[in-house]
Amino acid sequence: MSKNIQAIRGMHDILPDRIAIWHRIEDTARQVLASYGYAEIRTPLVEVTELFKRSIGEVTDIVEKEMYSFEDRNGDSLSLRPEGTASCVRAAIEHGLLMQPQRLWYRGPMFRYERPQRGRYRQFHQIGVEAFGLTGPDIDLEIILLTARLWRELGFKRFRLELNTLGDQAERQVYREQLVGYLSGHLDQLDADSQRRLETNPLRILDSKNPQTQQIVADAPTLMDCLGAETRTHFEQICKRLDEAGIGYQINPRLVRGLDYYNRTVFEWITEELGAQGTVCAGGRYDSLVEQLGGRPTPAVGFAMGLERLVELMQLEGQLAESPIDAYFVAVGDKAQAAAPRLTEQLRDALPGLRLLTHCGGGSFKSQFKKADKSGARFALILGEDELARQVIGVKHLREDQEQRELAIDDLAAYLSSARL
Repeated sequence: MSKNIQAIRGMHDILPDRIAIWHRIEDTARQVLASYGYAEIRTPLVEVTELFKRSIGEVTDIVEKEMYSFEDRNGDSLSLRPEGTASCVRAAIEHGLLMQPQRLWYRGPMFRYERPQRGRYRQFHQIGVEAFGLTGPDIDLEIILLTARLWRELGFKRFRLELNTLGDQAERQVYREQLVGYLSGHLDQLDADSQRRLETNPLRILDSKNPQTQQIVADAPTLMDCLGAETRTHFEQICKRLDEAGIGYQINPRLVRGLDYYNRTVFEWITEELGAQGTVCAGGRYDSLVEQLGGRPTPAVGFAMGLERLVELMQLEGQLAESPIDAYFVAVGDKAQAAAPRLTEQLRDALPGLRLLTHCGGGSFKSQFKKADKSGARFALILGEDELARQVIGVKHLREDQEQRELAIDDLAAYLSSARL
């Protein structure tokens, strides 16, 4: 017997019994994004490797350790996308979208080669949002308010919003020198990753999860002390307007993002229910990236949220999605089975949104009814030889305590329409 082929480690199948939850999150996100005027864009899964080296940064963990990269038959280095922002920026430049402000969103799989663990996979799915060509704090505020509205629509209540500002490039350079000077005095106490980052990406040390390094970082200089008046005002305006909107937040001076392109505003939405992988949505401003990738200077801000983590949260909170089936059609007897296709197609014509599963393969009434109940449908529609002769159909509520009834076949569509509202 040949060996079964299994999915690649860290890359998971999404099975039918879970897909309804994915659809609920995706459909809700699509509706919320449309209500703010964001348009969907779809980009390839594969890009030239240089795109991510130039955008994310060559000395980041993603580029150094985690990208799935390979040479194609022409000898070009290609990579599966590890995140969506760079692809979105590339597409916006390539197709001339940045001649005016743009609000865009995308969804799909991303790929990073890292140790699989709860909430972190080698193929994972994100919904991302990018806004281009807008400079003020109002657009930073908008995307935070947008995410807060999405959480409300999905029923999430226990998220914490953390905010920080990374300043502009010149301010960050001043801070970098101060931070390197401070951390160099504690070099022997830093963990190996932090020692490596000291010369390449010292701000990432602020985000270290090593307890000893965290103690050292607690007394480090803060970036806020290096900010100029304009950057401070930008950040203060965001905080003020969040207060006015009733959105709670915490300012976390140690919050940095793992990608080199961020500046000024950065934020994360965090839950305590997923352990160490508690960040479910993160983003911020990246005003230099468009120019860095060959476009003209264009301010930008965006975020990405992890769908696997949101799905797990919905399951933990008992928010199970409704059944994907409204009604299950049971037909018993040769004449009833012959009439079933015509009747079910008439129902689908009359009710385009009806999710109707027709039994196939014959079988007794008892066996068909058991399958109807197991399907999760709200109704069983029962047609036998006697019902067909009288032009009626039986309707059984499978999830509610109601008596089975008979309806004229011509009245069934109207009944189902009213019952589903």
